[in-house]
Amino acid sequence: MQLVRLGAFEQEKPAILIDGRYWDVSEHIIDYNEAFFAADGLGKLAHILDTKDLFEIKNPSRIGSCVARPSKIICVGLNYADHARETGAEIPQEPILFFKSTTALCGPFDDVIIPKGSIKTDWEVELAIVIGKKAQYVTEADAYDYIAGYCLHNDYSEREYQLERGGNWSKGKGCDTFAPLGPVLVTKDEITDVHNLSMWLDVNGKRFQTSNTDQLIFNVPQVVSYISQFMTLLPGDVISTGTPHGVGLGFKPPIYLKAGDVVTLGMDGLGEQKQTAVAYTK
Repeated sequence: MQLVRLGAFEQEKPAILIDGRYWDVSEHIIDYNEAFFAADGLGKLAHILDTKDLFEIKNPSRIGSCVARPSKIICVGLNYADHARETGAEIPQEPILFFKSTTALCGPFDDVIIPKGSIKTDWEVELAIVIGKKAQYVTEADAYDYIAGYCLHNDYSEREYQLERGGNWSKGKGCDTFAPLGPVLVTKDEITDVHNLSMWLDVNGKRFQTSNTDQLIFNVPQVVSYISQFMTLLPGDVISTGTPHGVGLGFKPPIYLKAGDVVTLGMDGLGEQKQTAVAYTK
């Protein structure tokens, strides 16, 4: 199944995408949130689809984040060796973890807002995991049992805030619109091999990132298991697994986004995103 949320920001309705057509499930499902996943919402949704008693949404005005605001967005840093090298960092011996604020969540085609005073806003195409049930001390062998599905994520980063302002990385990661998610949440049964998904990212039509999830240092079950040793993962939580080489920070001189730039990205089986960079104006 491919889950999608349609409508104005923070007023989205749950829907499902089938063969390019959107079907409204809001009469049956409140939202794709923690309660939905915790109550075997995917199983109930499959039953609803069998009834075929759904209303088609034609030409939706907006596609929102494919999941409602989760309890947390956990990210894995430097999880591709080529990206670690381009930033001058050591290859990590254990996963590097940081958080993005849940208020950074937005739709896959929303504008990305360059923060007030920012001159180092950067891009990062990533595979994201959505947790399907409460997970504590999960083994790698059992990790897939706790996954609902996967989606595309652009882990926007303000490098000055992240690297030059002291403390941890989170202050450069959690700005508004810095976590576009979707367009769809693809359930795990539809992804034949999550460790063989090609990905790409362009800025203004120029290709900057090209890679494959087979290059992950710490793979999907390792990441889920590892994080669950340190915190409880709740249904609907999002784990972003890291970006490959080709970020703006890695160039000499670095290349950062400016107002008017257009970022497009995609991944096998998970769809594509497009954001236009706009200046903060309030």
